[in-house]
Order: sequence, then C-alpha cells, then structure tokens
Amino acid sequence: MIIKEIEQVVVRFSGDSGDGMQLAGNIFSNVSAIVGNDICTFPDYPADIRAPQGTLTGVSGFQVHIGADRVLTPGDLCDVLVVMNPAALKTQHQFCKKRGIIIADIDSFTQKDLDKALFATDQPFEELGIRNEVIEAPISSMCKAALVDSDLDKKSILRCKNMFALGLVCWLFNRKLSLAEDMLRTKFAKKPTIAEANVKVLNAGYNYGANIHASVASTYKIESKSKKTKGLYTEINGNKATSYGLIAAAEKAAMQLYLGSYPITPATDILHELTKHKSLGIKTVQAEDEIAACASAVGAAFAGSLAVTTTSGPGVCLKSEAVNLAVIAELPLVIVDVQRGGPSTGLPTKSEQTDLLQVLYGRNGESPVPVIAATSPTNCFDAAFMACKIALEHMTPVFLLTDAYIANGSATWKLPNLEDYPAICPPYVTPDMADNWTPYLRNPKTDARYWALPGTEGFTHCLGGLEKSSETGAISTEPENHEKMTELRQSKIDKIVDCIPDLEVHGDATADLLVVGFGGTYGHLCSAVQEMNAAGKKVALAHFEFINPLPKNAAEVLRSYKKVVVAEQNMGQFATFLRTKVQDVHFYQFNQVKGQPFVIEELVEHFTKLMED
Repeated sequence: MIIKEIEQVVVRFSGDSGDGMQLAGNIFSNVSAIVGNDICTFPDYPADIRAPQGTLTGVSGFQVHIGADRVLTPGDLCDVLVVMNPAALKTQHQFCKKRGIIIADIDSFTQKDLDKALFATDQPFEELGIRNEVIEAPISSMCKAALVDSDLDKKSILRCKNMFALGLVCWLFNRKLSLAEDMLRTKFAKKPTIAEANVKVLNAGYNYGANIHASVASTYKIESKSKKTKGLYTEINGNKATSYGLIAAAEKAAMQLYLGSYPITPATDILHELTKHKSLGIKTVQAEDEIAACASAVGAAFAGSLAVTTTSGPGVCLKSEAVNLAVIAELPLVIVDVQRGGPSTGLPTKSEQTDLLQVLYGRNGESPVPVIAATSPTNCFDAAFMACKIALEHMTPVFLLTDAYIANGSATWKLPNLEDYPAICPPYVTPDMADNWTPYLRNPKTDARYWALPGTEGFTHCLGGLEKSSETGAISTEPENHEKMTELRQSKIDKIVDCIPDLEVHGDATADLLVVGFGGTYGHLCSAVQEMNAAGKKVALAHFEFINPLPKNAAEVLRSYKKVVVAEQNMGQFATFLRTKVQDVHFYQFNQVKGQPFVIEELVEHFTKLMED
C-alpha cells in the first residue's frame, strides 16, 4: 500500500443526530492537533431537536480541515465524506469534492431508510448523479460482529458504530489509535464497559480498512510543517475560549466573576463551562428568563463584581431594558451575543452576523455602548478579555459579538501567559475623594465616572434608571442637564478609541481593492485574499475586531483604496454603519444570509469580478 504525503485534507462526518458524528469528528480533530497539525472545525447541527431517525432534517455534520501548515477555515468542500445513512448522503454530498471519497454505511441503505430520505429509487448514488469513489462499508454489521461477545444490548452496540467510521478514517490517514483510545477511556471513565466497547469497534474499523485496503490505491499522511512557538497547546472552541477569557479578566482585575444567564442556543455552553469553575470564586445563575438574567448581572455590577450575561439575538431583544439601566447608571457589564440565524427563532443552530445594528442601536434613547467582534475560535479569549477591560475601566456595558460558527468551531490554541496581558484598573474612588465626591464625578481623561462600591465609608449613593444631575447625582429633569449627561455618556465611549489598537491591513500593500469584514468571517476573507495575492491580484484585507468606536486610523485606511468592498453575513449592516462614520468612501457590498460560512471560491470570484469592472 502506497502512503502519499499531502499538505492538507478536509473530512466531513455526517449522520443522524444520534449517530455520534460530533464525537467522532472531535476525536479525529484532537488526534490531528496532538501530532502537530493545524486544524479548523465546523460542527453543523440540525435545527430539529431529535428529528425522526433517518429523516433529512435530523442530519448532523462535523467538518474538519487538517493542514501541515496554518489553516484558517474548515474548508469549502471535503475530500472525504462519511455518510451513515441515506439522509446524510442526500443532504451532504453537495459538500464533497467531485474527486473526493465517500464512505457509506451500506447496512443503513435499506428500502425503509431510502424512503425516509425521500429517494425515488433504490439506487441512491445513481439518482444523485454521484461519480465519486465510494467505499461501501458494512459498518453496522461489522460493529455488531466486533461486540458479539459483549454484554451490551443491541441499541448500545449500534451506538458504537461511529467509532468504526472513525477507525476507518484513522487508517486512511495513518493516525495512531492510541491517542483516540485514551480520549475514549477518559470520556467514558465512569462507564468502562462502554469505553472498552468503543475502543474495540475503533480498532475493528481500522483493521477493516487495512485488511481490505478499503478500495483505495493509497493512504495519506500529513506531516506538520507549521512553525509553532514553544508552549502548551490544546484544541479549543469559541465558547470555551470566551469562558476562559472572562475568567482571565476576573483574575487580572482581582474581582469575582458573576454570570447571569438563561439557556439559549448557541450560547449555553459558556454557562456550562463557567459553572465548572466554582473553585475560582465564579458565581453562575441560571435565571428564569433573559430579563432576569441581565438584571441580576446589573445588580452584581453595582455590588462590585465583574458582571457578565450571555445570550443570542432573541435574548438581546429581551435584555435591552436592563442593558439600558447599566448605560444610564454607568455600570460595567459584558453582554456576550453568540449570533445565530434570525429573525425570531429563525435558524437556531446556524450562523449569521445579523445582530450588529441591534447591539449598536437597539435600545431606547441615546444609548451608546462599545461593540467588539471576535474573529476566530481562539480570538474569543482575547476579545472576551478586552471586553471586560473596557467595561471595567470605562464604566460601561460592552457587547461582545461572536457567532455560532466560531463559538462551536475549534482550532489549535496556545495557552497564554497572563503576565503578557495588560493590567485591568477600574476607576475606584480613593479616600481623598470623600469630601467632594458625587456619583457622577468623572476621570477627566476618560470621562468614566469613579466607582464607589457599596459599603465604602463616606461614599453612600443611589443609582437608577431616572436621569441624574451631573453635579449632585440626584434625580433631574432639567433639559440642559439631560443634554450634558447624554453628551458625557457619548464622550466616554468616544474616548475608548485611545485604548484600542489601530486597524491593520493584510495582503498586497499596493492593492487596488480593499476587502473589509468583521468578526467570524476573518478566516474565509483572509484565505480569499491570500489566494488572490498568490495569483498576482492586488487585494488587501482590513478586518475589524473593534467596531464601536472604530479604530483611530479606520477612516484613513478606508480612504486609501480605489475600491472598498464590505463582505458580511447579513444584508449590509456593517456597510451601513461605516457609511455613517466615513461619508466620502463608496462601499461595494458582498452579502450572504444562508446560515452557512462563506465559500472561498465564491469570494474570489466576486472580488475578481469587482476588480475587473
């Protein structure tokens, strides 16, 4: 058997929502990361909760892009597609390259299964016009044979069939099974019988491929070529990285972290993760609804905690009144919005960038807040840390935007050294202020009010939702005072620009076209620009992490190019915002609202056409 060395590969596992495709994909990703490959993953969950088995709406997918060097996206199309039933084949074959390999559990292609997947004939591959190399593996029956002597019931035995598929893929890419075996034994540490059954089936899948050569002429190997700096690395998804960023900020600020949350897809995992860390003094509350979750966080902020609330788009709507209370009371609060498809319930397991205008303007009155958008699963750590730093040092709510794509997706992450991160210094009152202090006494450099924690002697005060006098802190309805307070709250946000980095431009320094994006589309836009640069096209990328306020040099950068195209997963919200801030630039737009990540090939095609027009 020939072993071919390749630079990268994309593998997609797909099957029924109960087939364990996420677990198989995660283990394969982790094994690849441990041996030094760079990875980027994309879990694609069904929107239905436990849809009828074998139906089209119940298909769950997990795609991983593995590279010898740095990879930025989970890949447009896969080289290897695993399908565990006809429904998976019907919905997922579109994501497979024309010359890719399809591994199918042929045992699941019964007439009953074909009917559930709405096939008109008993020849599904011919019906779909598939010309790929297909490995028809009897996965279910081989799984049963491997565990024929076990004490497990039939249902439990079939639950192991995802490991047979994983074993076969590990054989195809010359992965050692010892790492996967360790992961299984760790995951099922409290159920050793289940662990060993999965390990046995994993080996059966590997041996099946080796014994029959799985109908392929060669296997593949991806040697790591990335120049990683020395350190401890792990695979991490965006929600976990966000959680760790919040914890790190609390440690840096020497404060207790409080999370008030209500479960909502795809943000709930942040609540789950932070709940595991009570030993660090973290308090988590699952409130009765979104409003209570945010209101409790406002109370925690008043009491002196690093206060956070997590949600997705529908929850932001419900939290808006409590967020506005934090705006007028000028209390630090971090609101994490893991964006998903909308409006209303929309596409709860899919990804969009459609909450931008909501977090910028979706409150009554003049209610300015900073907005930060994380750019990748690993960047979620830094973005969460910075959101906390800005909230605490400038006494304001801060919105942190992630999205379902980067929140659920994962990448290889080097564990950071907290000593390399800046200090977090909230503007606490000092004893010498007691004689002349009022609740809205401000730091002249930042316009942030000084923070007096409840119980601090000599600093008794009240805060609330009614407008207050800038001089005394008492309730005031004076027109001039309201205008002054409105201007001060805006000025406080504007001055944050002095604390954020300049906008960087990547790609051809002499570019004719500047591609602009924000948040989780970074990997796809950067890959498209790199591909065009390699083809000799003069293109550059300016990707925004800090949205409100914009970086100091943003207008200068945008005015420096002949053409500027804003690419975003909405109908043009960021382009609309940029037009209000930089009036003398004509912005072209590339917009998609499909609930799926961008496709690099489509981006390259559109940008090339724009350059030629």
